Amino acid sequence: GRERPSMTQTGTFRQGLARIALLGGLALLAACAPQMRFHGFAPSDSELAQIQVGRDTRDTVSERLGRPGMGGVLEGSDWFWVQSDWRHEHWRPAVEVDRQVVAISFDNANRVANIERFGLRDGQVVPLSRRVTDMGTRPGVLSQVFRVLGQFSPGLADNAR
Repeated sequence: GRERPSMTQTGTFRQGLARIALLGGLALLAACAPQMRFHGFAPSDSELAQIQVGRDTRDTVSERLGRPGMGGVLEGSDWFWVQSDWRHEHWRPAVEVDRQVVAISFDNANRVANIERFGLRDGQVVPLSRRVTDMGTRPGVLSQVFRVLGQFSPGLADNAR
């Protein structure tokens, strides 16, 4: 009848199966690893260091940092840059792990009056850094910004593409 496979053929076959199983296991493990997604943009501290309070204007800020996205600027108002970092794990809903808001306000002569960076800590808005000449009505404005951004969902951004 038929010839039986030799031990070297059987060993090679088993090694091949073991490699396939190992690669499949690694692929499955990689699929289970948390995925990070980053939405928006907030200038870095080194970029903000180039902006001088009381000296720079809307135009020079725009040249150095670019203008904020459509929701970050209204005619004659402060400018806001927002960045959110989301962690996606398996089948669970995405979790926001960090949010940074950079706010630059301008005086009546369109010169930079305040540069502030805010974040979230335990669900509360907290200042992370601040270079200001006048506090004005900042907390109320930022509370509104964070309230609106709190309604943001990474699924909304994914669907908008």
